[in-house]
Amino acid sequence: MTDVSVEPVGVLGAGSWGTALAFLVARSGRDVVLWSAEAGHAERMATDRINERYLPGLRLESRIHPTESLSDLSQLRSFVVAVPSHAFREVLRSLSELLPEDAHDILMCWGTKGFEPNSALLLSEVADEVLAGNFSQAVVSGPSFAGEVARGLPSALTVAAESLAIADPIADWFRDGRTRVYTSADMRGVQLGGAIKNVMAIAAGISDGLGFGANARAALITRGLAEMARLGHALGGQSETFMGLTGLGDLILTCTDDQSRNRRIGLAIGRGDSLNAALGDVGQEAEGVKTARELYRKSQSLNVEMPISEQVYRVLYEDLDPREAVNSLLAREPRAEHAP
Repeated sequence: MTDVSVEPVGVLGAGSWGTALAFLVARSGRDVVLWSAEAGHAERMATDRINERYLPGLRLESRIHPTESLSDLSQLRSFVVAVPSHAFREVLRSLSELLPEDAHDILMCWGTKGFEPNSALLLSEVADEVLAGNFSQAVVSGPSFAGEVARGLPSALTVAAESLAIADPIADWFRDGRTRVYTSADMRGVQLGGAIKNVMAIAAGISDGLGFGANARAALITRGLAEMARLGHALGGQSETFMGLTGLGDLILTCTDDQSRNRRIGLAIGRGDSLNAALGDVGQEAEGVKTARELYRKSQSLNVEMPISEQVYRVLYEDLDPREAVNSLLAREPRAEHAP
């Protein structure tokens, strides 16, 4: 049986993924304080017991307690951050101001995927700057759509930290009997996989939107994995990470299923819609759009060849016609498949 005396967990961000993670934590036997920055959102959730905007039709677990006041989290020592990448620094800063400066027993995990916009920093680098190393940090990632996780369908995740001694207790937050949670000491690799796969999902969506078929999609996934590993190695990630849940697993999921917001963005663009129209139709954050810009900047600064990522960037930010992007990829100089 689950120990009901375990510490409560604060989840910052009540979008679809933050709420899904709150479901997991609650099912592990922990009380959850679920914070939303949207005015009136927490009150509606508390009254209706449903996050109608982001996970309609799913009744909140009884252990989930919505709030819009960050001060309600000030006595907690365990946190999950699931806000968009552009809000990550600000939310961490606001939370850290509530907590004791000399606290060394605080565990901080995030489910946000991507780079910080404009700086191209990994989110662990942002956390290091904001938290000054005072808190133990981890990231949770893997092939998982929020709706399926919240409904209790079988899933697998990975929690990564600088050491397994940090990752192990945090992984327990998400073990609900239907979710297999692995641990890793490769924080960089796990973060990179979670960021890059969103850009590849846009590429796969564009290809399918253009009607290019299953062969092209398989090629994009495979070569996308090569790009992910290439940049990952340059930034200190481990090879096995990119072949695991947070690399290949997440890549397959987001490139092949229309639950992926990033894939749907690509589909719309491939069919002729503008980026703004595609974003409006999706109606929620699609991290791959911002990530494409930061990924292009990072790959250029490191002189790492990432042709698929580059073409996605040019389609999104330089108004390159998607068919011209495909032609550019096909016209590249022939090479051995495993050439560096």
